[in-house]
Amino acid sequence: MYSRLLKDFKEMYMAYIPLMIILSSCLGSVAAMYVLMQDRSVAQVIQLSLCVIICMAFNASILAQMKPKLIFNLLIFSLLINSVLVLLNFTFL
Repeated sequence: MYSRLLKDFKEMYMAYIPLMIILSSCLGSVAAMYVLMQDRSVAQVIQLSLCVIICMAFNASILAQMKPKLIFNLLIFSLLINSVLVLLNFTFL
């Protein structure tokens, strides 16, 4: 499945760029919102930093025109990390 998605991503790279940026940024902002809704602690600062770093790394990889496979992997990593942060902080809300 991964190789099929990567192949499709490479073929339609220019069409997927705006969609990927919107998807990653929106999910990252939802994760940041849920992190900030918690009490302030060191764990919350680390979670928020992780959320911001992974979203910025993904967006920077697109702007730097890195290889499509690296961008695709960063997208998956960004979506995975931000989804975990949303679920983790949503359950403790």
